This record gives sequence, C-alpha cells and structure tokens, in this order.
Amino acid sequence: MTTYTRIDSPDVPEPQGGYTQALAVEGASKLLFVSGQIPATREGKVPGGFEEQCRLVWAHILAALRAADLDVSHLVKVTTYLSDRRYADVNGAVRREILGDHRPALTVIIADIYDRQWLLEIEAIAAL
Repeated sequence: MTTYTRIDSPDVPEPQGGYTQALAVEGASKLLFVSGQIPATREGKVPGGFEEQCRLVWAHILAALRAADLDVSHLVKVTTYLSDRRYADVNGAVRREILGDHRPALTVIIADIYDRQWLLEIEAIAAL
C-alpha cells in the first residue's frame, strides 16, 4: 500500500498557495514521470490567453495520469515554468482548482519558454 505523508517543517516558512514543502512516498509500486506539457492542441493550436493555456496544460497532465490509471491524488511533484511572473496568481488559482485538497511538492520557475506563444509549461511526477 502506498502512503503519502506531507512534510512541513516548523523551522521554515509555511507553504502558501496549495503545496507542501516535501511529500514522502512509501511503498510505491509505480512511478510516472510526465514530461513538460505545453499549451498546444494535437492540431498545434495555442490558445491566446494565459488561463486557457493553463487549463489546456493541466488537461494534458490529467490525460497522461488517466492513461497510466492514476489521478491528481497520485501527483508527488509538480514543476511549473511561467513565461512571466504576472501569471502567478492565475496559475495558482487554476492549480488549486484542479488539485482540490491534494498538496504535492511544488516548484514555480520564471523562465524563457521554448516557444514564444507558450506562456507556461508544466512537468510532473506521480507515484502509486
């Protein structure tokens, strides 16, 4: 049986925005590494607005999880690359909506994204 234990040390700042400082996974029988997901459809169309792009990227992550018979409760680490700091609040709101009460380990990085149309990219690790 896989157990997930949130590790939030009282010696460092309290996590803000829907994540945990660390997540211990014990007894995992499956690991899934989800490559960076981009805000493009299979046809190559990229939505114009950040929220639409963010929701599309999360839809891709959810599809990868489903294909591996997993769901958001199995996410243990999420890394988000934003093209601009101004997208942080919307990104956090969409992520919290998608994840509900689940709190994986989380990193958000402001970066120069590969394609200028893309406003974000998200990669993830899940465990069962």
